[in-house]
Amino acid sequence: MTASPQSPQQDDVSQNVTRLLRRLSDDGGEAGLTLDEIRDRLDERAYGLLILLLSIPCLVPGLYGVPQVVGVVILILAGQMLVGREEPWLPRWFLNLRAKGSWLKAMADFAESKLGWIDRLSRPRLRRFADGPGEKLAAVFMILATLTIVLPMTNTIPSVALALLSVGLIQRDGLFVIAGAAVTTAWVTILAAVATGLLLGAEWATRLLPG
Repeated sequence: MTASPQSPQQDDVSQNVTRLLRRLSDDGGEAGLTLDEIRDRLDERAYGLLILLLSIPCLVPGLYGVPQVVGVVILILAGQMLVGREEPWLPRWFLNLRAKGSWLKAMADFAESKLGWIDRLSRPRLRRFADGPGEKLAAVFMILATLTIVLPMTNTIPSVALALLSVGLIQRDGLFVIAGAAVTTAWVTILAAVATGLLLGAEWATRLLPG
């Protein structure tokens, strides 16, 4: 089943995360869907759902390789959000990649069994933080989180931040966006403090060396 190119659909927050994923699984059937077909089936929250789909695999602690590749795609998507592009653009070769029906079903099953709390807790509120200028601000925090995802062994916490920010955009829940921004800020601050400590420690150590 192939969807024809179309403009983003009207924003429909009644379609929560699990319903969106189940709809994609049902539409794809056994053959699955290309990323282009997935994009065409999404409404104005396409950025949020695409980034959520990309960030979920990166939640695995200590994962190496996948976050670095996925991070590039997330940066492309977040950058487009920041400049106000309505529909996500991705390279044609990437859009032609097919998500297998079994993978889409597994994602929908995972969402229904493990992410139900998201649907219970999230709802449209504080929309100024999840729409319009708030969406662009969320994109800034997504970029900051993604820049730390590509560092070795540091992918889980920024992935949590990305998931919170993504859900906030999908559900138009400003509280989730604020939570994701807070996690990003705390994580970047910790990394900056550690890096500063290492630099100061190295400088102190070199002063102790003779000569």
